[in-house]
Amino acid sequence: MPEVYVRPEQKEPITFYNCIDKQTLVPVFVIGYVLIWLFAIELDWLPVQGYTPLSKGLWPWLSNIILPSVTLALAYMALIARITRASMLETLSQDYIRTAHAKGLANRDVLLGHALRNAAVPIVTVIGIGIALLIGGAVVTESVFAIPGLGRLTIDAILRRDYPVIQGIVLMFSFLYVLVNLMVDVTYTLVDPRIRY
Repeated sequence: MPEVYVRPEQKEPITFYNCIDKQTLVPVFVIGYVLIWLFAIELDWLPVQGYTPLSKGLWPWLSNIILPSVTLALAYMALIARITRASMLETLSQDYIRTAHAKGLANRDVLLGHALRNAAVPIVTVIGIGIALLIGGAVVTESVFAIPGLGRLTIDAILRRDYPVIQGIVLMFSFLYVLVNLMVDVTYTLVDPRIRY
């Protein structure tokens, strides 16, 4: 990919990965409002806010969850892409990758069968942490898009000082967080056969 500089004194070229790296600095609610402005107001492709149940039809339901889903995914997509790239670059410099190429294996087989499998442990870790952090991002996203969910319920309970509801939601979020961490640990054994519990 060609390197492009905005200013001559700029030390870091503008590449795809640098743009992804800078995207992690943008808060979720800013991404949400930019997507609302672009796809709901300017292009008029999707509704601005609200929620339609699946019983009302597939397209009305889908059109209301596209923007919130993309908003939540964009923030963590950048992080996962960075970790995947760094982990794959480290794995591709190993001796067993050169040995697999020397045996005559196809590049696709080497990348998917040898490199990605051995590079997957940090990637799975970041995905697990990202899923846990999505719980916090969902609170903000549900407020931006006016979706009646657990995040919106949390904010309403805080504003009303409804302590039993807050405690129940915190307990449920904690349980989900522990469950996601358990699933990540179990996934380690599936991805890397050297890990045993």
